[in-house]
Order: sequence, then structure tokens, then C-alpha cells
Amino acid sequence: MVWIKRLALALVVYVGIVIAFETLIGVFQPQSEETMVVSNAATGDAALNRVLTRIESDGQLYAAVNHWPRAWYRKVLENPEVSIAIGDEVAAYRAVGVSDPAEIDRLQAARPAPIVFKILTGFPPRKFVRFERVDAQALTG
Repeated sequence: MVWIKRLALALVVYVGIVIAFETLIGVFQPQSEETMVVSNAATGDAALNRVLTRIESDGQLYAAVNHWPRAWYRKVLENPEVSIAIGDEVAAYRAVGVSDPAEIDRLQAARPAPIVFKILTGFPPRKFVRFERVDAQALTG
């Protein structure tokens, strides 16, 4: 009976650590030379700006969905016209969910998630988004 209580306590502590880590990442959105800011302003909706780590593979720009909170992911799939800021450069892109298993395997290999990161995030299922550059006028037309 004591081991069940200890196991339950350990599980509660672990879930608390995951929630705290995910909350801190979402609030502070740390930036580095490897990140980009994705802005998605759906009609009638406030702009959603999300700092994401870039993955560049085969001349394409991608981002991984590595966390349980993934509102940005749902929003860019619903309204795929986004702008992306990388450093001082801002350009228009169209977000496309990646579903091809070979492409997913290539991206997993290009940017593997470290085990410590997986533990801190609670092992969320990993998905990817490809950002295809478009002419800014094509988005308004």
C-alpha cells in the first residue's frame, strides 16, 4: 500500500514538472539564432506569434510540434497563411502539415528530440509543419 502512495506522489510530482516546464516555455518563448517567429492573424482573431525552432531540410523550412500545448499548430493548419521572421527578414509562407512517413523520418533524423527534453515535456506525440514560401501578394489575392 505504501508503494502505491509513493508511486502516486511521484506521478503527481512528474506531471507538475511537465506542466511547469511547458508553461515556462510558452510564457517566455526563448529565442536564439535557431528560432523563428511565426505570426498567424486569422480573420477576426488576434495575431498569434509563436517562437519556434527552425528545421531546414532539403531546402525546405519546417517546425516540429514538440509540446502538449499546440494551439499555434491548430491555428496554422486552419489558417495556413503566415508570416515568418528570421532575424530581420520577414516573409510570407503557407503552412502545410507533414504526413508523409518518409519526410517525417527524415525530419526526425535531422532534428532528434533529446531524451531529457522528451522527459520534461511528458513525451508528447511529435508532428511537423512545412512552411512553403509564397509571394506576399498571393496571400492577399
